[in-house]
Amino acid sequence: MNRARFAPETPVLPEQERAGVLLPLPLAGAYDYKLPRGVNAPRGTVVAAPLGNRETLGVVWGPAEGTVGDNRLKIAEPLEGLPRLPASLCDFVDWVSAYTLNPPGAILAMALRSRGAFEPETRRIAYVRGDETPPRMSEARKRVLAVAEDGLARSVPGLAEDANVSSAVVRGLIQAGALKPTELPEFAPFRAPEADFTAAHLNPDQAEAAGVLREAVRAHAFSAHLLDGVTGSGKTEVYFEAIAEALRQDRQVLILLPEIALTIQFLERFAARFGVRPAEWHSDLSQKERRRTYRAVMHGEARVVVGARSSLFLPFPSLGLVIVDEEHEQAFKQQDGAIYHARDMAVVRARTENCPVILASATPSLESFVNAIGGRYSHLKLVNRHGVAELPDVRIVDLRREKDADENAKWLSPSLRDAMTQALAAGEQAMLFLNRRGYAPLTLCEACGHKLTCPNCSAWLVEHRYRKRLACHQCGYEIPAPTACPECKAEGTLIACGPGVERVAEEFAHFFPNARYAIASSDTLHGPAETQAAIRAFAKREIDVLIGTQIIAKGHHFPQLTLVGIIDADLGGADGDLRARERTFQLLHQVSGRAGRAEKPGLVLLQTRNPTDAVMQALAKSDRDGFYEQERMYRERAAAPPFGRLAAIVVSGYDGEQVREIARQLGKAAPPAKDIKVWGPTPAFYSLLRGQTRERLLVQAAKGVDMQAYLRAWLAQVKIPAAVRAAVDVDPISFF
Repeated sequence: MNRARFAPETPVLPEQERAGVLLPLPLAGAYDYKLPRGVNAPRGTVVAAPLGNRETLGVVWGPAEGTVGDNRLKIAEPLEGLPRLPASLCDFVDWVSAYTLNPPGAILAMALRSRGAFEPETRRIAYVRGDETPPRMSEARKRVLAVAEDGLARSVPGLAEDANVSSAVVRGLIQAGALKPTELPEFAPFRAPEADFTAAHLNPDQAEAAGVLREAVRAHAFSAHLLDGVTGSGKTEVYFEAIAEALRQDRQVLILLPEIALTIQFLERFAARFGVRPAEWHSDLSQKERRRTYRAVMHGEARVVVGARSSLFLPFPSLGLVIVDEEHEQAFKQQDGAIYHARDMAVVRARTENCPVILASATPSLESFVNAIGGRYSHLKLVNRHGVAELPDVRIVDLRREKDADENAKWLSPSLRDAMTQALAAGEQAMLFLNRRGYAPLTLCEACGHKLTCPNCSAWLVEHRYRKRLACHQCGYEIPAPTACPECKAEGTLIACGPGVERVAEEFAHFFPNARYAIASSDTLHGPAETQAAIRAFAKREIDVLIGTQIIAKGHHFPQLTLVGIIDADLGGADGDLRARERTFQLLHQVSGRAGRAEKPGLVLLQTRNPTDAVMQALAKSDRDGFYEQERMYRERAAAPPFGRLAAIVVSGYDGEQVREIARQLGKAAPPAKDIKVWGPTPAFYSLLRGQTRERLLVQAAKGVDMQAYLRAWLAQVKIPAAVRAAVDVDPISFF
């Protein structure tokens, strides 16, 4: 690593001769290190810290404890250029660590995701017009020099492309002195978005909400706002106005999206409004792209960042606005490693930075909805769709009553097929939604009843008929589709049970052989590029019908989409946890909102065997607030979030008996306390996952209880062996 070079006259601050250095490892706290003489390294300074026989990045976190003698301390040296994490980010790391009960080093690791960003930036060679003019001037050479007349530095491939010549022509001009080299930074700088690149046309409701948000940005103070608008009401245009104000204030903006797939159309809308795309931060970026974005954020050059949940830990020096779009989405919860909820932590990051946070959704989480109606958040409502678009007509299709004479019809009801026929005949588009990947969720032997399951997980193997494979969606285990039952060896007895999107597509193709369709799921669309291609093809009407999972449910705008068919509206409504109904309503409401977003009216057909269910009735009557009030009362009676607190402890390991024994010890060691109940241990929903046995304990507490203090005291009573992991999930959102 590159060390800083310090002038000998730098004053020595005695309190800085030692420091507590936090390492990006799951360690309990900072370690004492010496600093080079004459160095003042304030909190946040990034250092190269020896650790055993290797060296790692670390961050000066505070004063040394002073319990180790000087002769035993190693020297941590600041990096060249003295890079620092903002003090507010360090405070945020401490807060997240304390709240989630993750070691602070594990949280710091998320803030140091791009180590190469702290290395000195390399330079690249480009070429500009030189002083010489070659004696031989072909037409190709003339074109190159004409391009170079603007004085911009370009690479050899760049000059060749702009002049429509080969690279050999450009290199010949370099040898002749007609082009001369110059050094440029490793990365081209991010262009700054222009606050007033295009004028926004807002309706009165949008203008009122935008005014509130602009004032909040100008205040340079923490405030929380729920932007609550029906699908198609123009929430994005409203918070774009807040972004424009932050840009005028020379502040940075962070926009969190739950999935990479949602960034595709968003980036284009952003560029249309602000003249340039924002910086991106998500797992699909290359290491080089990550280094560029991280460095640009750290230096304040990246003014607006759109990212996944990990972008919360980027080192913004002047963050002036945080936005969480689709704030209700479960994807904001990180379930592996350091467990945290990005929506909740976004509110904390905004408070730490003393700036406003906007939570946007057509179907807010019940927690945010209660905070808004209770006055903790400002509640900005958009009750109508933007422009001439109207909310779609939602109708229930009772599958108990719909009898179908066609033996080929298993998943598409007569009502849905009739509506599809009308929509396609009118030249309109349709969407069929089923939140289940593959062809069938279960393969069963008719002869002996054997179910094909994963050897590593307590989960069924899902058939993927197009690939002729059976796969586990939990761990990725796959086998070729067998021809005989592995249990009784009978041939031709394996049958597919239940539908996935591939099976729905097969039935659709039977009834509509001339229609152009595509399947959209994470199995068929690999990465943002393929997702973007499918969405653009549908938007250009190269596809008549899109058949997909939740990847198509939200964030997309298709003007010619007038019909949405929900194949199994009951799927997911009985998961056995307190948020199952809320999640089902949110997902189906979002899917329904894809229909009729332009001039043509939309129709949504909900296929269900439980038409009287509260979720179905609320969707059919467009009574979202009535459903939320019912859920609110249910949660309040049960003292469940947001009216009470939950935490889970999941004990896991490869030795099943050892895991069960540690879980039993934890259950017995739970301290008795007022307003706290402990349930379990009991096998987790996936009692075997990726080869590990899993046991679960659940803590329920009154809202005012210090859950973290209770959990710390409890866990301190049981020694957890290295082969067993006890993961703490504060505010769990699922019970798998």
